[in-house]
Amino acid sequence: MTHEVVKRSEELGPELAALAEENERLGKLSDTTADLLRQIGVMRLLQPTDFGGYAAHPRDFAEAVMAIAKHDPAAGWVSGVVGVHPWELAQMDRKLQQEIWGENPDTWVASPYMPNGVANPTDNDSYVLSGRWPFSSGADHCQWDFLGAMKGDGTGKPIMPPEVMHVVLPRKDYTIIDDSWDVVGLSGTGSKDVVVDQAVIPDYRTVLQSDIAGGVAAARVGRTDTLYKLSFGVMFPLGITSAVIGACEGALATHLEIQKTRVAVTGVQVKDDPYALYAAGEAASEISASRTQLIDGISRLYDIVESGGTPTTEDKSNQRRNQVRCAWRAVRAVDEIFTRSGGGAIRKNSPMQRYWRDVHVGLQHMIHVDGIAYHSNGLHMMGLETPPGMLVML
Repeated sequence: MTHEVVKRSEELGPELAALAEENERLGKLSDTTADLLRQIGVMRLLQPTDFGGYAAHPRDFAEAVMAIAKHDPAAGWVSGVVGVHPWELAQMDRKLQQEIWGENPDTWVASPYMPNGVANPTDNDSYVLSGRWPFSSGADHCQWDFLGAMKGDGTGKPIMPPEVMHVVLPRKDYTIIDDSWDVVGLSGTGSKDVVVDQAVIPDYRTVLQSDIAGGVAAARVGRTDTLYKLSFGVMFPLGITSAVIGACEGALATHLEIQKTRVAVTGVQVKDDPYALYAAGEAASEISASRTQLIDGISRLYDIVESGGTPTTEDKSNQRRNQVRCAWRAVRAVDEIFTRSGGGAIRKNSPMQRYWRDVHVGLQHMIHVDGIAYHSNGLHMMGLETPPGMLVML
């Protein structure tokens, strides 16, 4: 059964599409787009029910993100990134959840998780943090921000061996740098830099990355839903790859609409060109396979946990391998149809070139780096030991 949020994503899709060009021009989502996403409810899909969310199956989250990205890749990207944060917040101190959602369950939290600063402990169960973090998608519409930080030793240096923390700051404790997002694709995401200067962070607004990755955090705060037992390495990439696949679906739909009436320079109507139709059919199959494999993978892991089991490292490695491959397969399919969309596709007033730029920028995210994911999976399949450094995002 299709989730109500997925249905609303599809119903309001044309309105999102009409705003896509404006979002790119603004370099962030327009207020109207943000309002539509709140109306759809995509950011509350993974939010716990006791704070106004749906605690939905991750499959529903992936499908909603795809539906939004099909009409506007930037809106889909922000939905996939910001939309996964309630899943992690649900596993943190309930005092923090109350602060964020107590008065407004539609409060959004941005991020970059990269550990660009050192969280130095104080004598008052808190940390002091400074630094600059790029790629905070949707920051202009968020009132809080998740940041990655190295746990400090009290002198301003990271402890050894290093431990990565995720810390949550309110809007008053960081500055958004407006001119820091000048890019060739996904411009509408507004993934700007944020700067923190000596912010004091109470301990309850922090969590160790290893606790989230290892599934320890959820049990600590009494979350027993299957959703919150899934690993960070499974959930965090899901929204981002879903956005890329949805954008590829949008590119395909746009290409097909153009080809209906396009006449090639040879005078042949494209609808009568068997080679162009072959490429479209092949691309459609590749993009569809990407959607199916991503959703099937997350559903399999969910079912293992739902039945009381624990996904093995190989289970998660297979999912990670497939998740990366899904994005690359779909984008390569878009390349095939873009080169057959005619000269008009390169004009700036054509949505085709925007889709093409957006999906390629989507591949630049670190979760789509294929080398380590494939290498470590190959070792797993052969039953060989995998070096700790290659277990990233598992």
